[in-house]
Amino acid sequence: MRRSRSQLLLRNTNICNSNNSNLATDSSSDQSFDQQELSPLLNVSIISSHENPDTSSAFISATSNASPYQKTYTMVAASTAAGALLLKMVIAAFSGMGAATVCHPLDVIRVQMQTEGSTYNGFTDAAVGIYKKDGLKDGLFAGVSAAYLRQWLYGSCRIGIYAYLLESAQNANLAKGLDKNAISLQSKMLMGLTSGGIGSFVGTPSELALVRMSNDKKLPLEQRRNYKGVGNCITRIAKEEGLPALFRGAPATVLRACLLSACAMGITSEIKMRLSGSGLFGEDGKLWGGVPLLFVATLFSSLAANIVANPFDVVKSRMQNMAVAKDGSTQYKSMVDCFVQTVGNEGVLKLWSGFVPAFLKLAPYTVISLILTDKITKIVTGKEAL
Repeated sequence: MRRSRSQLLLRNTNICNSNNSNLATDSSSDQSFDQQELSPLLNVSIISSHENPDTSSAFISATSNASPYQKTYTMVAASTAAGALLLKMVIAAFSGMGAATVCHPLDVIRVQMQTEGSTYNGFTDAAVGIYKKDGLKDGLFAGVSAAYLRQWLYGSCRIGIYAYLLESAQNANLAKGLDKNAISLQSKMLMGLTSGGIGSFVGTPSELALVRMSNDKKLPLEQRRNYKGVGNCITRIAKEEGLPALFRGAPATVLRACLLSACAMGITSEIKMRLSGSGLFGEDGKLWGGVPLLFVATLFSSLAANIVANPFDVVKSRMQNMAVAKDGSTQYKSMVDCFVQTVGNEGVLKLWSGFVPAFLKLAPYTVISLILTDKITKIVTGKEAL
C-alpha cells in the first residue's frame, strides 16, 4: 500500500528523533531553518550574521554519528563565518591604509626620535629637521609602502578579528535573551589583546621594514641600507641576515601590540557604549552619524594605549633598527637586555621618548581607521563594527 507524503515525512522525523539528531524543516518557499527548534536539539550556538540583521549564522556541534545533513550544514555555517571574518579584515585593511596615508609622517618622526643617535630636541625640531634634510617623499613619507603592507598584515587582524569577536559575543548574548552590550570591559580588552597579538606576530616583518625604511635617512651615508621599497627591504633582510631576522624584536612587538590593542579597542568600545546613552551625543549617540562619539572614545583610548605601550615601542624600534656585525653579534641580546641598557645608559624616561609624536600619530590613526571601519561596515553589512 502506498504511503502518503505526510506519513513518509512523519516516519522520517521519528527516525531522526531516535538518532538524537533532529533537523527542522520550514515549509516556506525559502526552506530556511527554524533556529528556535534547532537550538535545543542540535546544540546550536548562534554567533553572527553580517548579511541580514534578521537572520543568524550557526555552528552545529556535530557528533560522531552526525547525519550528512548536519555535516553539510556545519560546513556551510563554517564557510559563512569565515567569509564574515574575511570581510571584516578586508574592510579594516583599507581603513588602515587611509589612516596610514595621513599619519605616516608622524611614524617617521617617532622612529627617528626613539632610535640611537637622535639629536632632535623635540617633536617640532624633528619634523622640521627631517623635512629640510630629505623632503616629503624621502623624508617624512619614507617607508610608506611598508606602512601599507603593515595594514594588510597587522591592521586587518587587529581591527577585523576584534570586530568579529565582539559581534560574536553580542549575538551570543542575544541568543541567551540578554542585552547584546552586556560585555565586560575585561572581556573587550581580552578580545583586543588577542587580535593585537595575532596581528602583530603576522605583521612583524612589515613592522621591521617600516622601522628600517623610516630611519634609514638618519644614518650616516656609509651605514645607510638604501632600500628601494618594502619588497626589496624584506628580501634583503632575509638574504643578508637570514629569515629569522624578519622576526627580530617580535617579543617586544607582540607585547606592545597586545597592550596597545587591548586599550585602544576595548576602551573605545566601552566608552562608546557608556556615552551613547548619556544624551551628550544625541539619541543613542547618533549625532552627526555617530562620528563625534567615536572620535571622543578613540581619543581617550589612544591616550591610555600610548602610555602603556610606549616603553615597548622604544625597545621594539631599537631592536629592529640595530645593525648586525660581521661576526653575527648585535648590540642587544634580548628584549630584556635592551630595556636594561636603555634605562641604564639614558634613564627611565627614555622609555617614553617619542611619546608626543607617537600619541599624535596613534590618536588620529585610531580615530580615522576605526571611524572608516565602522562606517564602511555599516554600509556593507548594515551593522556597526564597534
